[in-house]
Amino acid sequence: MRNPIWFLSVGNQIGFRIDFTSPRLRVPKIKLSRMTPLNGRPLALRNNMTKTAVILFNLGGPDGPEAVTPFLYNLFRDPAIIRLPPPLRQVVAELIARKRAPITREIYAKLGGCSPIFANTQAQARALEKRLGTDFRCFVAMRYWHPFAEGAARAVKEFAPDEIILLPLYPQFSTTTTASSFKSWERAVRRAGLHAPTRKIDRYPAMPGFIAALAENAREACKGLAAAHNAAPRYLFSAHGLPEKIVRAGDPYPAQCAQTAEALAKELGLKRGDWVLCYQSRVGPLKWIGPATDEEIARAGRDGVPIVIVPIAFVSEHSETLYEIDMLYRALAQKAGVPAFARAQTVGAAPAFIAGLAGLVSGC
Repeated sequence: MRNPIWFLSVGNQIGFRIDFTSPRLRVPKIKLSRMTPLNGRPLALRNNMTKTAVILFNLGGPDGPEAVTPFLYNLFRDPAIIRLPPPLRQVVAELIARKRAPITREIYAKLGGCSPIFANTQAQARALEKRLGTDFRCFVAMRYWHPFAEGAARAVKEFAPDEIILLPLYPQFSTTTTASSFKSWERAVRRAGLHAPTRKIDRYPAMPGFIAALAENAREACKGLAAAHNAAPRYLFSAHGLPEKIVRAGDPYPAQCAQTAEALAKELGLKRGDWVLCYQSRVGPLKWIGPATDEEIARAGRDGVPIVIVPIAFVSEHSETLYEIDMLYRALAQKAGVPAFARAQTVGAAPAFIAGLAGLVSGC
């Protein structure tokens, strides 16, 4: 052959064309080119790594007073929350939303008129993008208020990723949170016509970065407490509660909250009597898992010990922390005779937490 051309493959993505076009040259000229694999379709040379979309899921919250009623309706219309047949569930959801809306609006008025959860989640998304690098883009999909999964799916389709990673901001798995968000995403993907390999991260109750961030915030809260009271505090590791019937149906949430609490207690060097796992935010007539956080506050008052409340199932600030704990539970603690009260901040965009999420996404 007068002008032999050889093709070498590196990683099945980049081809080197070796062109012996001149008999006077002893060293071949090597040029990057497109390759044609055995199936006959060209593989484009890529300058960057694979594009990955990371979907951050959270509850969502009203962005103004007018959003309170539809937000509550969306919440109670979810079959994972109200487990009734569709027509009846929608009627019940509307009744509950209308009944609870005035009180809920008052709560958010105390928080500045809206929920901070979207701004907090956006901050987490930007921090995670920065940690992961330019080949990753984070999208936020809220369950019960904007931005919904449908909008996120359309944005992801426009981004055209090679892979999608679903990352709920619920460290402990529950059918009422993570599973519900995944189902919502699946419906949104079908409507958007989005097709890409997808990987789910559905739980991380004892992820080291999460536990480290919780511990750092708990220690910081305890510093302020120590300045006001000399006695060692009791730590209340508080998580959102669930009706017992959901747990009896196989929901693993309480067991995973226990994993978080055990890991955090170990990180803080606490003995069994120094902490308790408890649950807050009971609503409705059903029996909920316990012990309840308000009952543990009352017990601490009877025992005369200070308390530090550490939210272990919320990774961003919202009404359950800023109103229920900071306002209602603080007042309850004072009334119950608790000598000192402190609340640890949620992990938010703490570097340890974001690094832990990045490790989950990258598989490290």
